Amino acid sequence: MNYRYIALTGVIGAALWIAGALAERGAFRDETATETSAASAVAPNVTAFVGVRVFDGARAIPGANVIVADGRIAAMGPDAEVPKGARRVDGAGRTLLPGLIDAHTHVFGDALERALQFGVTTELDMFTDHRFATAMRREQEAGDVPTRADLRSAGTLVTAPGGHGTEYGVSIPTITSPEQAQAFVDARLAEGSDYIKIVYDDGSVYGLQWPTIDRETLAAVVEAAHARDRLALVHMGSQRAARDAIEAGADGLVHVFADSAPEPELVELIAKRRAFVIPTLSVNQSVTGVASGATLPEDAHVAPYLTATEIENLKRAFPTHRGSKARAAHAFDAVRRLNAAGVAILAGTDAPNPGTAHGASVHRELELLVEAGLTPIQALAAATAVPARIFALADRGRIAPGLRADLLLVDSDPTSNIAATRAIVGIWKGGVEVTRQKPSRATTDGGRRRVDARGRVSDFDDGTTRARFGLGWSASTDQMMGGTSTAEMKVVRGGARGTAHALEVIGTVRDGAQFPWAGAIFFPGGRPMEGVNLSAFTELRFWARGDGGTYLVMVFAERFGMVPVEVPFEAGVDWREHVIPFSTFQGLDGRGVRGILFSARPGPDRFAFQIDDVQFR
Repeated sequence: MNYRYIALTGVIGAALWIAGALAERGAFRDETATETSAASAVAPNVTAFVGVRVFDGARAIPGANVIVADGRIAAMGPDAEVPKGARRVDGAGRTLLPGLIDAHTHVFGDALERALQFGVTTELDMFTDHRFATAMRREQEAGDVPTRADLRSAGTLVTAPGGHGTEYGVSIPTITSPEQAQAFVDARLAEGSDYIKIVYDDGSVYGLQWPTIDRETLAAVVEAAHARDRLALVHMGSQRAARDAIEAGADGLVHVFADSAPEPELVELIAKRRAFVIPTLSVNQSVTGVASGATLPEDAHVAPYLTATEIENLKRAFPTHRGSKARAAHAFDAVRRLNAAGVAILAGTDAPNPGTAHGASVHRELELLVEAGLTPIQALAAATAVPARIFALADRGRIAPGLRADLLLVDSDPTSNIAATRAIVGIWKGGVEVTRQKPSRATTDGGRRRVDARGRVSDFDDGTTRARFGLGWSASTDQMMGGTSTAEMKVVRGGARGTAHALEVIGTVRDGAQFPWAGAIFFPGGRPMEGVNLSAFTELRFWARGDGGTYLVMVFAERFGMVPVEVPFEAGVDWREHVIPFSTFQGLDGRGVRGILFSARPGPDRFAFQIDDVQFR
């Protein structure tokens, strides 16, 4: 549930491809941390959970033994024999759950790694770069990936020209008529989409307005998806749109309507058609101006494992707009009535929208589902067995012999107190125990990383790309996300104002990625995308020259989530100093700055620019 006004500050903005990829999948990946995590993912051949309460996806079984061998459940039950030499895990006072499934996310960068840290072993993505999804799927098919959640994805969504999903600065195909439906769906399936997500939403519920497909095109796309034996899922905002979607034959709604009290006839129709609903109550709260995830950083079981960026985003909410009809009470009432009517409810967070975080927000969503009338057991099923059944994930979502050993062990009893899912004792993916990491958050209280007192970053006069603080400079391109752009970076003679050296960046920005880019990036922290407090300064200064083209300075900061704010600059033939106040970057005050990327724009020709004397003042 993303909205047009967040073209730069929303979470599926084009630059998210950059930020997430740079942080975990690009040139700056922390290889030491990766190797440590992989090395820790070595499990004994057999693990036995002894005397544990088991939620098997449908019911609670007290005092059971669960035997895991070769990544699968070998046996389960009160009388299951513990093999000699097995690693024993004490289950007294604890509950063993299937790995959680988040049925509505948007996956970029390290989202899957972050999800696994909170017991989410599978994410169902509802719109991402299909190249990214293909790369993740290829690695999954090559063998278990024990350090991140598995992914299923809709890839590119189905929307009208100028409709929701097109506002993020990336080029995606759109549809204008029913006659295009089958070819459009077939193209998405050729890209690797596991199911088809359709946008049928004009934004009016939120006080906004954008184009959307008509009812005939909606019905044609649903029919086209069914012709290829794929689920057709519909993003909608209003109750009227929900009715149109169900009447068109949609298999499920990826949000619950919140513009009006639920009509009994619609609830009955959804139940009769055996459609399912992913309410995303967390985002339904956030869109009304309430930061749904704000309590998570206050929970002692959750807080130590959150990153600074996650904490910042959990405390955010969507700004409200005049004319908005969205009311959280309507959404909760709808879930209550749908559940009472026997409609399948799935737990989905819509992470990483404002008020959410991958992994952590599933635990908040479970709490909200219980507030909306589900029993704790029903809520747990909504995050395990129910999505596994509906999305044909036959090897997971339950604890039973022969299934994957994707498991979550928690203290106490979440079948009676849903908040107990947060008291995580251990996580296993494919039988491999996950090492939970407590991220450094030195900058969330204002940033304590040592910064050059005069704000100097680099003048390159020592002939290197080192900086006076942070990680220095590195070339960055869209190749990490399937693109073919290139960038070369080197220190050259002849700096601004007669100095010795400058940094030169040359390359090409080519089609091939949904958001092409190439340039050079500076991280001010000790790790990629670690926020640093630069509030002692008020502006960014640098000198530039080049081929006469227009380039971009893109600033990443904690307050922007994972989306940068960009400001253009000209690189003419002669050196020129550029002074950009922090406030130009959407009111940035200098706190939590995570990275600065100098990037070329897409174009047919090879680019070349130089920068020198980069500093904060």
